Amino acid sequence: MAIDLVKEKYNDAINTVEIGPSGSKTVKVGGETTMPFLFAEGGMPNAPVVALEVLDCEPSDWPESVKKSFGDSIKTPVAWAKACVSEFGAKILCVRLQSVHPDYGNRPAEEAVATLKSISKEAGVPLIVIGSGDDEKDNEVLPKASQALKGENCLFGIATQNNYKTLTATALADGHSIIGESPIDINIAKQLNILISDMGLDPKRIVMHPTTTSLGYGMEYVYSIMERARLAAFIGDKMLSMPFILFVGQEVWKTKEAKEFGEAQGVNWEIATSVAMLQAGADILVMRHPSAAKSVMKYIDMAMNK
Repeated sequence: MAIDLVKEKYNDAINTVEIGPSGSKTVKVGGETTMPFLFAEGGMPNAPVVALEVLDCEPSDWPESVKKSFGDSIKTPVAWAKACVSEFGAKILCVRLQSVHPDYGNRPAEEAVATLKSISKEAGVPLIVIGSGDDEKDNEVLPKASQALKGENCLFGIATQNNYKTLTATALADGHSIIGESPIDINIAKQLNILISDMGLDPKRIVMHPTTTSLGYGMEYVYSIMERARLAAFIGDKMLSMPFILFVGQEVWKTKEAKEFGEAQGVNWEIATSVAMLQAGADILVMRHPSAAKSVMKYIDMAMNK
């Protein structure tokens, strides 16, 4: 006797966010009306995307196994970005303006912005642009970066409860979208989305970063928070209806499992973490090792029945 599986149907959807200027290379994320890949219950009009991470300087604290996978191109940000697109198939890049950080060169904001403009011109794909992690330096460099890329419809970050006003005002002025970050807390995530929206930014230009960790380091807690947020969105919570972005690469490659037990182990760690996060509802995965990224791209195509 055949068993009919219970199917959930929802009335609401995740917002669709567009990244990049209008045209064939614009990347769309979100739009789901079902939990990940349950096509019998709803739709996923836009497949999740993998963004390879590029720094505006040669990384000094990345494992050699990751750095060597890019060859000599990693020594020059523009060449590195072009290799991510032409050799490794990235349709979107995440550029981290690391060089302005006091511990990573303390470069003037103008130099970092000039590098960013060159990457945008030469790589030819939509960009996610994030700061160095130092609030003082980021409040200086991100508005200038935003102005330099006005009209490119980038995704800028990272906004938190403590610094969202400057970045939101900048995104409003220059036509960009914004990443809102919360520390694995569904209530803080919702509150930050409300605060950003109250400043006048369209909720359909917000992407949530719930923060994450890697396989074996509490990932199941992140999974549960993402799942709760997505289910709330499907039953009508508009302030939790934003797509998710997760910085998987930076979390995986700082673990001892990835750093100390060989390149293959690290690559597999990044793949396993990424696939789990896709099942939780990730729309954008920011990854580091190109082999891991290519494997996850293939997984997404398979899961989307392409």
